[in-house]
Amino acid sequence: MARYIGPKSRIARRFGEAIFGPDKVLSKRNFAPGQHGNNRRKKSSEYGLMLAEKQKAKYTYGVLERQFRNLFEKASTKSGVTGEVLLQLLESRLDNVVYRLGIAPTRAAARQLVSHKHIVVNGQVVNIPSYTVQPGQVVSVREKSKSLEVVDASLAGFNHSKYPWIQWDENVKGGTFLHMPERADIPENIKEQMIVELYSK
Repeated sequence: MARYIGPKSRIARRFGEAIFGPDKVLSKRNFAPGQHGNNRRKKSSEYGLMLAEKQKAKYTYGVLERQFRNLFEKASTKSGVTGEVLLQLLESRLDNVVYRLGIAPTRAAARQLVSHKHIVVNGQVVNIPSYTVQPGQVVSVREKSKSLEVVDASLAGFNHSKYPWIQWDENVKGGTFLHMPERADIPENIKEQMIVELYSK
């Protein structure tokens, strides 16, 4: 299963954002990595800016190039604003929904829970992180996995009302994916229109 396994703090420092979650290194050294990172002037072409935006989106959601390209092509065939539809498709990935529900502290941890068969969709085990959750489906922790420490630690104090497209149900330790999120409700700092322009070149 393809995924990025390189140094995450280095990537976070490149973009100046904690795109993988809280980052101790980034909080201490909030400048580009490398010998001259602190003195380097940011000069980039229009193409470079668009490429960086695409890379940031890929790293944020844990998707590699081929998957990301396929999602873009799928988004471009649907009605609506292509960039917004692309983000909606990324948000509806099973690993991302598990993360948004607070069941896992990061998307990487959510991906692992899914891969290890700790997550069910409508009562059926699904171990494919890229599975697209449909509106109305219930994503929850598998019955025999509900006592996992990582799940309890992640859920402790989590605010389940911050994502209006998901409805939490404590009884099943999971939630219902109500509908595709509006762009204004997606908290990621991604300029999706630049990604559309990049692929349109």
